[in-house]
Amino acid sequence: MAELAVVSLSGGMDSCVTAALAKAAGFELALLHADYGQRTQARERRAFGDIADFYCVPAHRRLIIGFDSLKAIGGSALTDPTIALPEGDPDRAGVPVSYVPFRNAHLLATCVSWAEVLGATAIFVGFVEEDSSGYPDCREAFLRSFEQTANLGTKPETRLAFHAPLLHLRKAEIVRQGLALGAPLHLSWSCYQGETEACGHCDSCHLRLRGFKEAGVADPLPYAFIPEGLEPGR
Repeated sequence: MAELAVVSLSGGMDSCVTAALAKAAGFELALLHADYGQRTQARERRAFGDIADFYCVPAHRRLIIGFDSLKAIGGSALTDPTIALPEGDPDRAGVPVSYVPFRNAHLLATCVSWAEVLGATAIFVGFVEEDSSGYPDCREAFLRSFEQTANLGTKPETRLAFHAPLLHLRKAEIVRQGLALGAPLHLSWSCYQGETEACGHCDSCHLRLRGFKEAGVADPLPYAFIPEGLEPGR
């Protein structure tokens, strides 16, 4: 019987490709999604369901968790509508206002709890350090520290390996990996603020569009706007 992996699946491109890689590695999938009051919560939840359907993950191995505390705490443009999202600039220095304070620690802790209940042996996350928005909780050092903490704080028979297979890839490489694996990139959603069409203005849209352009393929998602220089085929 195949080993089980808990995959943190936001519904975005990175987590979609991560799920595809976990599947290709021979794991059975258990998919976890978090609602935390983000602007595109409903659209992300739909992407989660669509990707889970694509991989035929049974209902008992799908978990949607509500982190209302993160919205109550605030401090991020993704959870506080009074904080404006700036025009996308993936190369800007510093931590952007779209950073949700310590969000990934909450996600990882929940993945660990569920993995222990399920008897899973692995946790997969779509962290990207090399070509991302600069979130401090997407770094390899943070992930390895959390892996050690998780294995110290769980039952002796629980041994969890943390995997972040995209950690040091550029977005174009992630696109190519997804295409090679047949990942349903058309079902994923990356935009921070649009739910019918991707806005084309936020950092996440810029990163995704740049990845597809550098990979030489068109993004299958609809965009309300595409920045100059990121148009497909130009």
